[in-house]
Amino acid sequence: MNRLNSNTLQIVIPGDSPTHIGGTTHLDKLSEYGEVTLYSTPPQNTDEQIQRCINADIVLNSRSSLTWPKLVLQALPRLKHISTTSVGLDNIDIPEAHKLGITISHQTGNTATIVAEHEFALLLSVARQIPTQDKSIRNGIWDPGEGQHMFLKGKTIGIIGMGNTGIEMAKFAKAFGMNIISWTFNPQKNRNLPADVTFLEFDELLAKSDVISLHTALSNETKYLIGKREFELMKPSAILINGSRGGVIDTNALVDALNSKQLYGAGLDVFETEPLQLGHPLMNFDNVVLTPHAADATPEGLDYLNRDSVDHIINFIKGNPEGIYQQ
Repeated sequence: MNRLNSNTLQIVIPGDSPTHIGGTTHLDKLSEYGEVTLYSTPPQNTDEQIQRCINADIVLNSRSSLTWPKLVLQALPRLKHISTTSVGLDNIDIPEAHKLGITISHQTGNTATIVAEHEFALLLSVARQIPTQDKSIRNGIWDPGEGQHMFLKGKTIGIIGMGNTGIEMAKFAKAFGMNIISWTFNPQKNRNLPADVTFLEFDELLAKSDVISLHTALSNETKYLIGKREFELMKPSAILINGSRGGVIDTNALVDALNSKQLYGAGLDVFETEPLQLGHPLMNFDNVVLTPHAADATPEGLDYLNRDSVDHIINFIKGNPEGIYQQ
């Protein structure tokens, strides 16, 4: 790939809200390669999004809540590259971007351990009912809940999606003495598994798992991967953990499963619609632990994401692209 002419490049961050990359030293590096325009508020509508990016050669998308459908991409004739601070790309119309010659770079695993650590924390919180006990003590109730907690050693965790984060989740599970089974689209790709992992058919994994942990991207294949039928296959004592994308679970089916006590509980960092609205049914369950899409929100995690998104842009400009999404 030829090096782009950096003298005329327009680099736009169209909606850095809440602040993600603004004010970082990583962003400062981009000024050497073109004119950088950062908007610290989200665009109010599609028209404003297009207006902000109309002259952009490169977009740095620092918030996955900002979407890039066909209509927007077609309205940006100069756009050559989108660099994201996320792993998932369900917010971008990838086929249309490729059709228009727009390349996409994304995060490829540097935050996997950070994300998996958060997801395992969700598992511990649900298994040991930590948020409920904390709330009870603050309300003057001393109730250890004897006999109601789950001991993880010797239990079976079913990891759905054995990519970078799934592998790190398996490492944590191994450290806790759990048995590890998995279903993934491409099991033959995995060469660095941390323990003896048994790959099973999807339905068999659901039936055998004490914990089911989701680590798949959101796509047409994985939309509502977990729904009414899948909940009926699970043990009523199972815990469901999701730190991938909210749309991998049919939320209505999850609420029904919780109401009918088909699950021990759930730990969720992602939701179909974010932010989760006040009064959402998921907030009614003491056996559900909720966090606000925060799995990579440590100082280290944010630094990795910002660093890599900027480096991907610089390497693209230099003609040595990295982190490019391949269909």
